[in-house]
Amino acid sequence: MAPAKKKTATKKAAPKKAAKPTAKAASALPPARTATKAGKGLIRAGIGGWTFEPWRGVFYPDGLSQKRELEYASRQLTSIEINGTYYSTFKPASWSKWREETPEGFVFSVKASRYCTNRRVLAEAKESVDRFIGQGLSVLGDRLGPINWQFMGTKKFDPEDFGKFLKLLPKEVDGLPLRHALEVRSPTFKDPRFYDLARKHNAAIVFADDEDFPEIDEPTADFTYARLMRTRETVTTGYPPGDLKKWADRAKAWAKRGDVFVYFISGAKERAPAAAQAFIDTL
Repeated sequence: MAPAKKKTATKKAAPKKAAKPTAKAASALPPARTATKAGKGLIRAGIGGWTFEPWRGVFYPDGLSQKRELEYASRQLTSIEINGTYYSTFKPASWSKWREETPEGFVFSVKASRYCTNRRVLAEAKESVDRFIGQGLSVLGDRLGPINWQFMGTKKFDPEDFGKFLKLLPKEVDGLPLRHALEVRSPTFKDPRFYDLARKHNAAIVFADDEDFPEIDEPTADFTYARLMRTRETVTTGYPPGDLKKWADRAKAWAKRGDVFVYFISGAKERAPAAAQAFIDTL
């Protein structure tokens, strides 16, 4: 009798590894949106900053490297407010990198350092203002939009002090013209004397759509700066379509006197990119 054949063990195939999430955006960026021409100006819209974890997988596609988030966001939106500059200064290399990663026609606004605005006597802010302006803003070149000088809600309007502060704001840096926006949060600024000071210095008063801040819509500059802060988590586009249409119509009215910058900030922050995109589409 022939010996029984030994059973040969069959080699099991190694389990396949789960595929990593991929996205076309990981290798190719979407076409850049362009600002909307209306009246005398261009309307640009966007968000505050570009690094926010809840946007990943919602606004930013799965598989998109975090290093490429600015590249992606700057093509889905037409402006972004850099808010990290409120807390820190950055080297020229950072400003250069931000410029290189964004498409032609895209514009940043920049939030001024808190050391310039969060002080008892604004007239004494010259050193802080010079340090902020001199850190490398001019490297942005044509990507540089308005500077937002944001004041705390506890800062009340003092005509003399505020007038001296406005005189500290330079008209240009390294030959690049500067535009200034004033974000005030105390109702004491609802004062014709404040409007006149802003108008004298061609500084825009930031229009804020927020229940806690004064709503000031005064034409004090050749551009308009608005921050819409009521996005809702329960609304996919942050603001309902009817409200977006209302804001789009208002932006077109503002554009009759110059450029318009609209930012969807605060509220349900996770909805801000969708709100900005829907607003651009509504325009």
